[in-house]
Amino acid sequence: MNIHEYQAKEIFRSYGLKILPGKTATTADEAVAAAKSIGGDIWVVKAQIHAGGRGKGGGVKLAKSLDEVKEHASNIIGMDLVTPQTGPEGKKVNLVYIESGCNIEKEYYVSALLDRAKGRVMIMASSEGGMDIEEVAEKTPELIHYLDVDPNTGIIPFQARQLAFKLGMKGKVAVKAAGFFEKLYKIYDDKDCALVEINPLVVTKEGDVIALDAKMGFDSNALYRHPEIMEYRDLSEEDPTEIEASKFDLAFIKLDGNIGCLVNGAGLAMATLDIIKMNGSSPANFLDVGGGANKEKVTAAFKIILKDPNVKAILVNIFGGIMRCDIIAEGVIAAAKEVGLTVPLVVRLEGTNVELGKKILDESDLNIISAGDLNDAAKKVVDATKGA
Repeated sequence: MNIHEYQAKEIFRSYGLKILPGKTATTADEAVAAAKSIGGDIWVVKAQIHAGGRGKGGGVKLAKSLDEVKEHASNIIGMDLVTPQTGPEGKKVNLVYIESGCNIEKEYYVSALLDRAKGRVMIMASSEGGMDIEEVAEKTPELIHYLDVDPNTGIIPFQARQLAFKLGMKGKVAVKAAGFFEKLYKIYDDKDCALVEINPLVVTKEGDVIALDAKMGFDSNALYRHPEIMEYRDLSEEDPTEIEASKFDLAFIKLDGNIGCLVNGAGLAMATLDIIKMNGSSPANFLDVGGGANKEKVTAAFKIILKDPNVKAILVNIFGGIMRCDIIAEGVIAAAKEVGLTVPLVVRLEGTNVELGKKILDESDLNIISAGDLNDAAKKVVDATKGA
């Protein structure tokens, strides 16, 4: 689950990280009122969406007067903001964050994330803040520095200072930045984050270290431990079908292909997506019904898949362990009849009660294409989309 910049900064503030004064607004008049309340003579108007690269799409604007605050807020609120992370359709902006300006001396990049190869959290930092970190990694990888964090000790103060020195910081600024890195890791660890990113982290001409931006994502599997984080959830930023799927405990992610997939098990689901691609087509979704699916759950899965007008065929790929093939077969039939299935349906079953499951499907009055193995299933469903 992701949250907005202003929400992430509320968390930062609670841990003692320095941020600039800011307020949210949903209208241009509210934006002007927010700027007046903040004070000063320069502000930044920031679109609040769950995506990076907002500045490139025109979602971050500097205002040197209240009239400019109103103008920028009017242009940003309601716009479909397109960034490298939103896709070409963009995301509608419903909220802006008005933040005071500051005297920037130098911009940096810093993040806390999981190094999967080492099984540890790492702090990644660069002296080239304000840029796409991917671009920095490609063109000047020597400017990116890493700090692997031992989970038994957390960040040791001297390690945090060493990282600050590698970034070219000195004296009191280095000490402040080191404390910043330690708190950043604590936030990541305490809140079960998937990512905490600040781009840019700035040092001001007055020597302050400030988080000028804030991006946070959380491990959805751990959210039951954090009701305070769940309160930040913005459903308007999430795909409606993914929200509906979560109500039935379905792991669903919408993709841009034309073959709907209903699979049990995340690993098998990923393999199914791969083999569809290998056979020359693209999956319309990732959908894992889990190990304890019933008829109702399978029916809900079919309905969700068929809400996508791009779906031209459906592949059901089940390996029954805990999940019994006869239950899946009954669910497939019930779902197909309830939704009035009009696209080709390919079913591959293996595992517990597989023969009974196949018998149930064979004796139904549905036009179901049976498949012997995964590769056979992929070929048949791809052919079905072509009318073969």
